[in-house]
Amino acid sequence: MIPRYSRAEMVKIWEPETRFRIWFEIEAHATDALADLGVVPKEAAQAIWEKGAFEVERIDAIEAEVKHDVIAFLTNVAEHVGEPARFMHQGMTSSDVLDTCLAVQLARASDILIDDLDKLLDVLKRRAFEHKMTPTIGRSHGIHAEPVTFGLKLAQAYAEFARNRERLVAARKDVATCAISGAVGTFANIDPRVEEHVAAKMGLTVEPVSTQVIPRDRHAMFFATLGVIASSVERLATEIRHLQRTEVLEAEEYFSPGQKGSSAMPHKRNPILTENLTGLARLVRGFVTPALENVALWHERDISHSSVERMIGPDATVTLDFALARLTGVMDKLLVYPARMQKNLDRMGGLVHSQRVLLALTQAGISREDAYRIVQRNAMKVWESDGELSLLELLKADVQVTEKISAAELEEKFDLDYHLKHVDTIFTRVFG
Repeated sequence: MIPRYSRAEMVKIWEPETRFRIWFEIEAHATDALADLGVVPKEAAQAIWEKGAFEVERIDAIEAEVKHDVIAFLTNVAEHVGEPARFMHQGMTSSDVLDTCLAVQLARASDILIDDLDKLLDVLKRRAFEHKMTPTIGRSHGIHAEPVTFGLKLAQAYAEFARNRERLVAARKDVATCAISGAVGTFANIDPRVEEHVAAKMGLTVEPVSTQVIPRDRHAMFFATLGVIASSVERLATEIRHLQRTEVLEAEEYFSPGQKGSSAMPHKRNPILTENLTGLARLVRGFVTPALENVALWHERDISHSSVERMIGPDATVTLDFALARLTGVMDKLLVYPARMQKNLDRMGGLVHSQRVLLALTQAGISREDAYRIVQRNAMKVWESDGELSLLELLKADVQVTEKISAAELEEKFDLDYHLKHVDTIFTRVFG
């Protein structure tokens, strides 16, 4: 995490103060449950809540000596609680605290990310309806294909991020489990009811089989979901970057007063935000493979996953949070140029209507192979003229065409609205 690509609310989840506070709550709730079961004195459980405190610096100092973070934490809390502290951590193991804490942190991070997605979806929906019928050229392989609308491009992005929201909700549920099961997860020294109590208090569900650690397939799916979301961020960012190219210039990032695009060239307006998003997406995806490799731990547990998660937990969630917020801002202020879209639609002399003529010729009795050859023969003349020639006019002068299709019928095949007749249907499918 670096401040440049971080937002305070998400960063706070991963700060030592927050982590140790969650540890304390796990330990205190567990002691409450043990007291209810008669394993420890109720006075001890009450004392932990009343006197329990910790200092990050003190924990770090103790850990430097004992080389164990949970022991350092418990030692520091005991310095405040006094004699009743001996009843803390009864029958528990370090992973009970660490894994349950991580589940809480990932659940809280998920809530922020879901809110980020909701904000992005709101913007995409608004802009999609704004440009629902704004015609633009659809491209395949980067080459002009057939007309679409800019609203349809945004509706596609909306549908994609709506799916991502569903995936993240499912991943949050999957990763938000609690393990208070003791060494190797058998509950030999702690009652399963303690786990149930802590889970309820911390907003988690019970892990059915924890083997001392929560199975890492849950975490792998969580980080994989973040990677998919990041890929969607990049897909939309890449679309904007292409549309902002000077030769295209159908849309561009907002350029604020006083903003500078280049240290050397005063005229430059560069897609720096979407380029930045492309890079951030690569980072988030880069965290997926280590999470997948964390699944295969030795026997009931090892800690090969620990160092990975201490890094990817904060970095993946903080980075994606920033990226989603930045993308929302880009789409909210995106400058859209309908006149340029129309100009680009028209620049290739009507080639975008070639399929309609092909189909009309087949309907008029010409084989598909011959119809394709006739249309392509004329289309290539337009292509090689860089749009200076008109496909419609060439077809009107082609006897093989006019024998089958009248001039009026040909003109109808070049109607732009024909391509947009099902926009409402698509919007209803996406937005309801």
